[in-house]
Amino acid sequence: MTTETRHRTDSDTDATTTVVLDTNALMMPVELDVRVFDELDRLLAANVDLVVPSAVVGELEKLSAGAGNEGVAASVGADLAADRCRVIDTEATYADDAVVELAERGFDYVVTNDKPLRDRLLERGVRVIGIRGHHKLDITEP
Repeated sequence: MTTETRHRTDSDTDATTTVVLDTNALMMPVELDVRVFDELDRLLAANVDLVVPSAVVGELEKLSAGAGNEGVAASVGADLAADRCRVIDTEATYADDAVVELAERGFDYVVTNDKPLRDRLLERGVRVIGIRGHHKLDITEP
């Protein structure tokens, strides 16, 4: 069952490229000083529809209860997901499995800096966007 619980403020009707963001992608602005949304605009010369599995939002909410930089990064990530992305329910309840589930539905890209998840996605033929160098994102083709 798929339920969209929140929509981004831009019109989704013109979106041509759908991008799934995982937990660490939404934490990149604080943890790695990466301007994720600006970088996606730079990389993808198309209207972008940003989606996040509800399991990722749940993970961010749990992490945001923690102390230190990780808690702050997760809190910012949860806010970004709520403000900038469509949150989609999935069958999977574990965040990484939920990201893979959405990717297998045919969405165009996944943003992650998680190597095991990246490898799972590439094995399934999914294009992955991850950090390259300092503060920049790049696309890895399967």
